[in-house]
Amino acid sequence: MTPKQKRILVVDDTIDNILVLREILLDEYTVIAASNGSDALAIASNDPKPDCILLDVLMPGMDGYEVCRRLKANDETRNIPVLFVTTLSDEEDESRGLELGAVDYITKPIRPAVVLSRIRNHLNLKEYQDHLMDEVEKRTKEIVKMQDVTIYSLAALAETRDNELSGHFRRTQHVSEILAHDMTKHPSYLDFFRKISVDILCKSIPLHDVGKVGTPDHILFKPGRLTAEEFEVMKLHTVHGRDILQRAEDVLNHDSFLSLASDIAYTHHEKWDGSGYPQGLSGESIPISGRIMAVVDVYDALISNRVYKQPMPHSKAVEIILEGRGAHFDPTIVDIFMAHKEEIRKISLEFADCDSEREALQA
Repeated sequence: MTPKQKRILVVDDTIDNILVLREILLDEYTVIAASNGSDALAIASNDPKPDCILLDVLMPGMDGYEVCRRLKANDETRNIPVLFVTTLSDEEDESRGLELGAVDYITKPIRPAVVLSRIRNHLNLKEYQDHLMDEVEKRTKEIVKMQDVTIYSLAALAETRDNELSGHFRRTQHVSEILAHDMTKHPSYLDFFRKISVDILCKSIPLHDVGKVGTPDHILFKPGRLTAEEFEVMKLHTVHGRDILQRAEDVLNHDSFLSLASDIAYTHHEKWDGSGYPQGLSGESIPISGRIMAVVDVYDALISNRVYKQPMPHSKAVEIILEGRGAHFDPTIVDIFMAHKEEIRKISLEFADCDSEREALQA
């Protein structure tokens, strides 16, 4: 954008003052004007927005301070530089304007060279700040993309050991998202979701069974019931998953989403009453992420086709989840699950892996 294309909004209830500023600015900028605060706010909110605002303080009705306060309270206009142009020259007046978010304070009578110089400086500073924000946004997108690739790669690693996991990953992600969105409104989970976003939680969900890469084939793919000894080996997938993800995080050398994924992998088989594994945790000592995954994983296991079982009808799976309320599962999470059971059924149907699963979900 060339300087001529930059739009300067001049706000003053005295037309002569607008004309003076217009004469000073017109050679370099496009000048638009408003004679009161309400019009100024409307113009600033419309596209194309002004690149800078010269704002009088002493205006009838809504004064310049209130206009500035409203501009800075609005996400659409808060980044537009505001320069007060006023006869007020007390330090207290200037301080009040700057505290409201104005970037400069120009006193009348107006000196053309000063006005032009200050506008140029603030427009250049705004361009630099915008460039920095664009770079931060670009880097953030790159980090998120790297994070997504890491998750995909590790989840794909688990899928190579069990090709039935493809739909399982998608179903558990979407069902977890439904539960998590409701949980963000519940007092018991507020602290957790202040630190962890729903998006990061759901992205970590596919890593819950990554530890199965360490489970021997004869156990992982056994069509019949596992022996007690074999089940002990199977239970180690929670430990393997935690260790894999912790080692990956150690390479990063700082806390990351992998810490959350590690918690999920390690604790999603814990039970509310303490009878789960690998640690035998109970109640609120189980990480919230593990509690969510416990409900989601059991439901999905019940409705899924596996080498050792046929898929269970949705209604029966829901009954089993409800029976586990307060024993296997966090009671509040079960209540949220029950409130969304039909939505969960539709998601499971959408990402079903085979006809037998679809038939069971539609039964």
